[in-house]
Amino acid sequence: MAQTEHNLDHDVSWLLLPPYWAKMVVGLISLLCFVNSYDGDFVFDDSEAIINNKDLRAETPLGDLWHHDFWGSKLSSNTSHKSYRPLTVLTFRINYLFAGGFYPVGFHVINIILHCTISVLMVDVFSILLGGLQFSSKGRRLNLAPKTSLLAALLFAVHPVHTECVAGIVGRADLLCALFFLLSFLGYCKAFREPRTDNSLDKEGHHFSLFWVLMSVLLGAVAMLCKEQGITILGLNAVFDALVINKLNVLEFVQRLLHKDKSLENSGLLRKGLLFRITLLLSGGASILYIRWRIMGTGPPAFTEVDNPASFADSLLVRAINYNYYYSLNAWLLLCPWWLCFDWSMGCIPLIKSVSDWRIIALAALWFCLIGLICQALCSEDSHKRRILTLGLGFLIIPFLPASNLFFRVGFVVAERVIYLPSIGYCILFTYGFSLLSKKAKKKKILAAAVLGILLINVMRSALRSSQWRSEEQLFRSALSVCPLNAKVHYNVGKNLADKGNQSAAIKYYREAVRLNPKYVHAMNNLGNILKERNELQEAEELLSLAVQIQPDFAAAWMNLGIVQNSLRRFEEAEQSYWTAIKHRKKYPDCYYNLGRLYADLNRHIDALNAWRNATVLKPEHSLAWNNMIILLDNTGNLAQAEAVGREALELIPNDHSLMFSLANVLGKSQKYKESEALFLKAIKANPNAASYHGNLAVLYHRWGNLDLAKKHYEVSLKLDPMAPGTKENYNLLRRKLEQLQKKGEA
Repeated sequence: MAQTEHNLDHDVSWLLLPPYWAKMVVGLISLLCFVNSYDGDFVFDDSEAIINNKDLRAETPLGDLWHHDFWGSKLSSNTSHKSYRPLTVLTFRINYLFAGGFYPVGFHVINIILHCTISVLMVDVFSILLGGLQFSSKGRRLNLAPKTSLLAALLFAVHPVHTECVAGIVGRADLLCALFFLLSFLGYCKAFREPRTDNSLDKEGHHFSLFWVLMSVLLGAVAMLCKEQGITILGLNAVFDALVINKLNVLEFVQRLLHKDKSLENSGLLRKGLLFRITLLLSGGASILYIRWRIMGTGPPAFTEVDNPASFADSLLVRAINYNYYYSLNAWLLLCPWWLCFDWSMGCIPLIKSVSDWRIIALAALWFCLIGLICQALCSEDSHKRRILTLGLGFLIIPFLPASNLFFRVGFVVAERVIYLPSIGYCILFTYGFSLLSKKAKKKKILAAAVLGILLINVMRSALRSSQWRSEEQLFRSALSVCPLNAKVHYNVGKNLADKGNQSAAIKYYREAVRLNPKYVHAMNNLGNILKERNELQEAEELLSLAVQIQPDFAAAWMNLGIVQNSLRRFEEAEQSYWTAIKHRKKYPDCYYNLGRLYADLNRHIDALNAWRNATVLKPEHSLAWNNMIILLDNTGNLAQAEAVGREALELIPNDHSLMFSLANVLGKSQKYKESEALFLKAIKANPNAASYHGNLAVLYHRWGNLDLAKKHYEVSLKLDPMAPGTKENYNLLRRKLEQLQKKGEA
């Protein structure tokens, strides 16, 4: 497969390293950029994709991974995201099993290793894309562009836009997809080595390996099972075959096709088995997509307007303008990755609704550059230039197509993760531009120093950005300056503050989220919850009522509205709200628990017990529901039934000290003193600072006649809580009794 190509490295003033050292440098520098994220937390989408994803647990059958989406929901469900990435989920599951739980370090380390591996592979990929494909007489591939391929690989390795994929654990889908994407490409290149026994022969006597062509299709399928973008490698392999293997002149071919020239075969279409190989690639791709569609089941996912507002615009012109503006933003993130944000939705990028909007300039600039590059790629007399520019544009555009909204609606506006693969094309174009400037520049070392400066800035930016991904607080706050109009950013900052107990600050951010997006029901629900806890019930009810008006199937908001109505003593409305929540979410143990509390307040004891029993059936570890059942049965004198429920609960949740305490009280009343004492002591060991535990154990000893021990635990209880109800009176009774006994003893 020998090719004679112009040497791209000839005029480049850049360090020349042996292949092994070049790969080592790329690997180490990529590690340097992102290593500080290794001990980060689970952040943002990691909670849903990993912590709350039952597909990671050992008790979930492995077969379920092939019927569930990335988030653990059934693909057949209408609410499924339809993101089918079973191999990525499988690696999460392996991480979880090896770590013995949800420990983020192992997850982060694997992501960093994957990016380093991909960056190292890029040295080989860029050597082919920039230098061409040529083999020695022994069948070893030659690197015809060692300097520029090293530069391009370094540019890829340190690009800050990759931080989301590396430092965010869910970005592993993009990393695994990229890994098999590159392996598919390198495998396709192997198909054109010197002839061996497994090679196929085309009509003109040229050799290619059918095995490696089929292997590249298989690796493309594996890439797609990691993330949907992976399928695009089959199209890129076809482009590479036409341009590099067959040296097809696209413009000349199109002209002949339009003029129905009978000598099309001379243009390169049929030379070297190109048509046969493209047929294999197309057939493989079509089969993979068909299987993927069948597995997906119910059609494409349903997204809302806040996810992708441009796709809901009534005007085709408005949609087209905004889509193109999004493309220009993605291009800008590649050129200047300084303003990075974990989420670009919910008002972060206001719609362009008029041609007078100054942002139209960005569209014009994008298409001016693209058209210029396309013209050069098609019309240049230099075949070397045509090849590199076409490959650069191909790797820039084709992997981006699934995220472009052209074929189907996507669930985001801009997402940094989706330009992980397209950045390959950017690196090709940047490096080729650098080589052209080097050719014309008089002071080549100054130009090389400028490029080195860009690399160093990117290294520092990547390190800074990966540190921001280490915790949700840093990540969410970093977005405030980039997307101050994004309601989701304010919501997430508020949620993070609320989780840390800073309710006052959380209210401020929740209010801002609702102001920016008056239909943001999740922000209304969370704000209503905080106001409910602060006993600001009137405003809480207004917010929650508005939330369920906007989204009538919002089960959590219905339940919280029921809690507020219950607190306002509007019991019938509260009951109706609870049942509406259960109607929209059949398996809702917390709602059954709150419904049970309502019935208990109304002295509807049977209904309360039934509601709590439903909660424990749906969620066997629901400690509060178990406790309330035991206490209600105890208070109504059903000691035997209370004991049976308590024992059942402790079998399911053996280390719950509150259950031990409740059952110990029941056993004490049933005069099973020894067993009651053991449970009290076990509960105290688990929670030694609970005044009520010591106080009730003292009562047990008091009844049992162990007065000295009773005195000791009364005193501990009063020390922990001097205002403990009833304890002081019981302690005084005990002291009087001890005094009487002492007097009798003296007499």
